[in-house]
Amino acid sequence: MLFMDFKIEKLIKNRISSSYDTIQKLIENCCLDISNSTDIIKTSLINNGKIFWCGNGGSASQAQHFSTEIIGGMNRHDLNPKPSICLNTDSTFLTAWSNDVGYDFIFSRQLQGIASKNDVLVSISTSGNSKNIINAILEAKKIGMKTIAMTGKNGGDIKNLSDIDIKVPSNNTQNIQESHLVIGHIICEIIENFRIEKR
Repeated sequence: MLFMDFKIEKLIKNRISSSYDTIQKLIENCCLDISNSTDIIKTSLINNGKIFWCGNGGSASQAQHFSTEIIGGMNRHDLNPKPSICLNTDSTFLTAWSNDVGYDFIFSRQLQGIASKNDVLVSISTSGNSKNIINAILEAKKIGMKTIAMTGKNGGDIKNLSDIDIKVPSNNTQNIQESHLVIGHIICEIIENFRIEKR
């Protein structure tokens, strides 16, 4: 096929330009929050803490992806893994608890059972208003955990609850998710290369 349909070409170019513009805003607005987030995670790991991740839908797949990178390694497989758990991967618990009690508490319930005060919760929500994420953050705070959020748009309710909110400056869900992928990879790379010296 030698020629591209004009409408398709325009759509492709607009989407790439929109993604590029969001990444540029990410550079301008989010670098400090990303760096501070890695400091929180480092402190947790030094104190024998674990990294918990959670999200819904596309954000759930990203949470699982980032947790995998922490355990398996992004660029190096010869380094010791850091303790990392994704809360949205246990399908048996998620379906049972959602059916018996409610979807709004699927993450907070797990934290009640396996989290401790030296752990850190990283939650991902494009809107910042997911009730199960909000409840997870509230539970993490009860436990004494530090909390990091990746959001977009206006940050929603989560922005006022988390210790750090890495808010992507965009109202476009696709661009927010693309930026979350970049942010998560940066965090995972920094943590992968962090050498833990126990106190």
